[in-house]
Amino acid sequence: METVFYSASENDTFAFGKALGELAGPGTFIALNGDLGTGKTVIAKGIAEGLGVSDRVTSPTFNIVKQYDGRCRLYHFDVYRISDPDEMHEIGFSDYLAGDAVVIAEWADMISDLLPGERLTVGLEYDGDGRKITLKGTEKYSGLIDEIIRRAGR
Repeated sequence: METVFYSASENDTFAFGKALGELAGPGTFIALNGDLGTGKTVIAKGIAEGLGVSDRVTSPTFNIVKQYDGRCRLYHFDVYRISDPDEMHEIGFSDYLAGDAVVIAEWADMISDLLPGERLTVGLEYDGDGRKITLKGTEKYSGLIDEIIRRAGR
């Protein structure tokens, strides 16, 4: 399933992420893809708020992964600096996937061979002054996609 959401502002992008976070639960994997500055971290911050995370969420570019606690645990990956997929094995990436957390991976296309088959992929592109957000998900995520769009508005 694929659908598109248009964001006219950073607030819209954040609201989209928050709606996603409110609906996400243990075992949700979200692959975020897009060029620099398209809003991947803004969406991640919204997801965290939707999950009830009270800590300040920042991009884990230098740490690769950050952990937050909300109504369920959140693992936030930024794999921009990964030069070899073996680095993901070294940090135990598969262990993070096996748990009962929500997992976000920014720049997920860089580790596409390591991603779980069941995932929600969120692609961000510049669209004039706004953003085009494309959601692709397996059947598991079809209801979630419909509800995100309903909550966040089109």
